[in-house]
Amino acid sequence: MKVVIVGGVAGGAGCAARLRRNDETAEIIMLERGEYISYANCGLPYYVGGVITDKEALQLQTPERFHSRFRVDVRTGSEVTAVDTEKKTVTVKHGDACYEESYDKLVLSPGAAPVRPAIPGMEKNRVFTLRNIPDTYRIYDFVKEQKPASCAVIGAGFIGLEMAENLAEQGIAVSVVEGAAHVMPPIDMDMAHGVHNYIRAQKMNLYLGQTCTSMDENGVVLKDGSHVPADMVILSIGVRPDTGFLKDSGICLGQRGEILVNEYMETSAADVYALGDAVSVKHVVSGETVLIPLASPANKQGRIVGDNVSGKRVAYRGSQGTSIMKFFDMTVAVTGMKEEALLAAGRPYRKVITTSASQAGYYPGGEMMTVKTIFEPDTGVILGAQIVGGKGVDKRIDDLANAVRFGLTGCQLQEMELAYAPPFSSAKDPVNMAGYVIENVLEGTMKPFYVEDVDSIPADTVKLDVRTEEECAGGMIPGFVNIPLDSLRERMGELDLSKTIYITCQIGLRGYLAQRILEQNGAETCNLSGGYRFYQMMEQDKKAMAAVAGMCTACGMEVK
Repeated sequence: MKVVIVGGVAGGAGCAARLRRNDETAEIIMLERGEYISYANCGLPYYVGGVITDKEALQLQTPERFHSRFRVDVRTGSEVTAVDTEKKTVTVKHGDACYEESYDKLVLSPGAAPVRPAIPGMEKNRVFTLRNIPDTYRIYDFVKEQKPASCAVIGAGFIGLEMAENLAEQGIAVSVVEGAAHVMPPIDMDMAHGVHNYIRAQKMNLYLGQTCTSMDENGVVLKDGSHVPADMVILSIGVRPDTGFLKDSGICLGQRGEILVNEYMETSAADVYALGDAVSVKHVVSGETVLIPLASPANKQGRIVGDNVSGKRVAYRGSQGTSIMKFFDMTVAVTGMKEEALLAAGRPYRKVITTSASQAGYYPGGEMMTVKTIFEPDTGVILGAQIVGGKGVDKRIDDLANAVRFGLTGCQLQEMELAYAPPFSSAKDPVNMAGYVIENVLEGTMKPFYVEDVDSIPADTVKLDVRTEEECAGGMIPGFVNIPLDSLRERMGELDLSKTIYITCQIGLRGYLAQRILEQNGAETCNLSGGYRFYQMMEQDKKAMAAVAGMCTACGMEVK
């Protein structure tokens, strides 16, 4: 059996290795357009930032080592320009020469290419994208040799923010420009407020709802006409499947050029498989066909395709977009569907916002994390989760990712027996706590309202803050009155129990306790999910966004 694999890195190289483990007699040819067949693409920003200092560490396998171990005919600098599924051949360009290579089985792992729109004036500035090792070296060399003072990062997804961090670590003044209303597309706006505030706290300029309309030698011009100084520009506005060479192949492609595959990673053409960033797969939660260009799914798909090419019948069960990002000392992680996507799909859901410490409160060094858990309103099945915090976020998102993958409920989150010792967690882990709150919501003992509801609280209600007087002295939601929780029973006569009472505390726990007291005394109540802490994040972000908008519209004034 002769197998041709188009593309290396996680998917293609992983498939080749698995195939060889399954079949020692197969002839395996890997055609890679670039110089490198297997590299740590997720680690590329950290070479720019000086965290990774060894160039060789980025290259996980050389063609020579790969051939020595797996006996794969690795051909770098070999670009596949066409596929003929009837003749079962691929056309390969190597330098100035072109040739045809036949196959019995073909595996397509071409990956995705950075979106690079034709922006007027691009040629006047130094514009970079980051997708592979040569891109990394170009950025690194430019920073070291030209010593730019400022950079505009266009696009605030994972790669954009990781690049922003690593360029800032090199002493460069960074401005982040994002066309959407908030950074990081996989999370919701309410969870993004804290990320926005943290970006600004790193002395970065942040422009939301803005696109770059042109460039000049001194920076970029935004759609509102303001000018952001930049000695270099990082374009990080997304990727698209790199499948132009399949145009006349007869292989079915989607609207964005993605390769359409079934659950066995088979394309519409016989004996042709596809995997990685160029394919669409089923979303575990929505059931819809989506593009999820992440390394972990690509690795899994590579193994599955290696099995199926060998004659097995292994299905890929779908992706859920579990991902995580380090941004200085902040960690942002997500899994499953977000609220914005569920709203757009018209799918019913409920949500809770919980705040927990990464470890026991009495053990030094703990950090707070905000957890948003989204679930089905009737069953409590977990649909998605987002976490913003510091230490311990990675552990909790993995627990919640398994909950999404295997259809666990909020009650089953409570039942998870998770590792506990004071340096690592509390006896009630943040994941358990989310489960407890979900159960309370489903049972009706916790009746939540949310930060986006604050401005629309009906006038004929009572607004109650049950934090301490000292806490309230540092700020309150307008219109709320303070009765500390520990005084509530004695001072209940100050409240009109015939009216709905909207309650807040710092993170939601004391508000829930107040809710239970008042409900059992005949009141109707709502408790602010996430509490004043979450509300304060939103208000701080709104004020900063308003200030930036005001600066940008002031007489064409240049933003410093």
